[in-house]
Amino acid sequence: MTATIDDLSTERSMELLTGVLLGDNFRQEHGFWQRMISTEPFRRPDHRTPDERLRLAYERLRILNDCLDSGARLAADPRALAALHEWLGPVDPALTTVAGIHYNLFLGSLLDHEEDSRRDLSDFLRLRSIGTFLCTEVAHGNDAAAVETTAAYDRERDGFVLHTPHAGAQKFMPNTSPAGGPKTGLVAARLLVDGADHGVFLFLVPLTDAVRALPGVRVRRLPARMGSPVDHCLTSFDQVFVGRDALLGGDHGRIGDDGRFSSAVGNRRRRLLASIGRVTSGKISMSACAVGSARATLAVAVRYGGHRYISGPRGSRQVPVIAHRSHHGPLARAMATVFAMSLLHRRALNRWEGRKDGSGREEAERLVAVAKGWISWQARSVIVECRERCGAQALLENNGMTELITGVEGVITAEGDNLAIHAKAAAEMLFATEPAVYDAPFGGEPGDLADPGFLGRLLAVLEEIWFGRAGERLGRAPHGDPLERWNIASGPALRGVEAHAHRQAAEAYADAVAGLPDGPARERLVELQRLFALDRIARNSGDLLATGYLTADQVNGLPDALEELITVVAAHLPALADSFALPQELLADWPIAGADYVDAYDDPAGPWQSDGDRATAPGER
Repeated sequence: MTATIDDLSTERSMELLTGVLLGDNFRQEHGFWQRMISTEPFRRPDHRTPDERLRLAYERLRILNDCLDSGARLAADPRALAALHEWLGPVDPALTTVAGIHYNLFLGSLLDHEEDSRRDLSDFLRLRSIGTFLCTEVAHGNDAAAVETTAAYDRERDGFVLHTPHAGAQKFMPNTSPAGGPKTGLVAARLLVDGADHGVFLFLVPLTDAVRALPGVRVRRLPARMGSPVDHCLTSFDQVFVGRDALLGGDHGRIGDDGRFSSAVGNRRRRLLASIGRVTSGKISMSACAVGSARATLAVAVRYGGHRYISGPRGSRQVPVIAHRSHHGPLARAMATVFAMSLLHRRALNRWEGRKDGSGREEAERLVAVAKGWISWQARSVIVECRERCGAQALLENNGMTELITGVEGVITAEGDNLAIHAKAAAEMLFATEPAVYDAPFGGEPGDLADPGFLGRLLAVLEEIWFGRAGERLGRAPHGDPLERWNIASGPALRGVEAHAHRQAAEAYADAVAGLPDGPARERLVELQRLFALDRIARNSGDLLATGYLTADQVNGLPDALEELITVVAAHLPALADSFALPQELLADWPIAGADYVDAYDDPAGPWQSDGDRATAPGER
């Protein structure tokens, strides 16, 4: 295997592949964030305590905010929010968390409800108060419709009284401590008017000053969370009063001047979804964060593999560790997956931006949810694989990967736990899927495993197979017990959602290939496209054989086809990693990304130093 190539070294070829990953308008869309993380305030600091790192995250938030021309414009732009997460995620997961909460969940929700109440947002735009979001509770995570914090309307004072009725209703994990400065929260609470429960709405509630929680608000730090330090807390309310304008109302519900509740939405669950609509933008941002983190770790692993030398067979000359198939094979597969993740992320983002009312919106929202789950799970696999390929070096915090390993775990749970959102998508898709027909596949002629179009059709068939099996199981289930019926069908239905993600990624690959001119960039993308598809098809070859879409000879030939593709892709790994367009300043902060990584461990007092250069160590005579 060669570690360098020539056909992607031209600026045009590299630019084309970067455009595939980041979009045609990548300089305008991503340039600001690339430049920002290259500046000194965002360089990797020396070792700090968790509290020092938390302070740094909020200091960086203020620097970021000062650099923006408009925080409101950022909050209103899903594409800009995604870019923020894509580039800040690998640099500082804690900063990414607090920035995402402030600009998307908090400020974005205020802007989405602006028509019903014109608020002065200057404190939040200038960070005189940092915004946070209080939805989940100790006893209620993905079932946000069941939260038990109450907001009772007080007619005499024309406002709401927020209260936490028991321990399970404490708000769980919001960043509500005074760390970083005063905090204001959007609190999800049940709106009670004259004893009637109208469902869950958001309320704007001041929480802390710069030192302590405000009267009636109780804030307690949770135990340290794995990964980057964020001031996650338990938060509760003891008869806290806020004015009527604290309610984020709209057509889904409002309190009029006469103190009466009105709503154009009769369903309480839909009222909740209207209130917390920003969670969908959050899913897009979580996908972006996962994609950015996976690309960064893969780039470092490829670089390290190229300059970490080991002894060759039987005492021959030393060779880079990436020369071994056991090393470059997993990285080649990871490269095909990372391109698929990037393409699916952008496909979901584009669909969401182009959404329409009715079914178009629902389908776009479902794709966003499916993409978030699949991308973040793939990111974890890629990051862990890259960590292992970098050995013990990658266990050290200064080499960056450990923080991203734990960071992606937070992404998997944030904005809806992956399994829960995939289960919801599975149920929706199951009842919308037509029964699969397996007669005379593709006209009765065997397809060509070298044809990406044929591979894409196979991935679509796998989606039909799994949903078909789920439907068959559902049809055999006894009626009268909805939970049992779902349990019987959920296994294959969830596999169907995974297959749906694979199909969507394969279609995004095909669109990207079609948009490239003939030449090296297109050739490299087709190789990645085929490797991604063949890898998934090989894992399901028995199902495709049983339904007649693959022949026995094709199934037997899959391992060789995969090995040939791995050889081709592995030869281009360094240039493909360069197409990620990671700033050199970012890579320089991770010692193992450089060929001179040993210098990071140099000891000025070491015995190898000459007498004239050797420093005197403490206690040394």
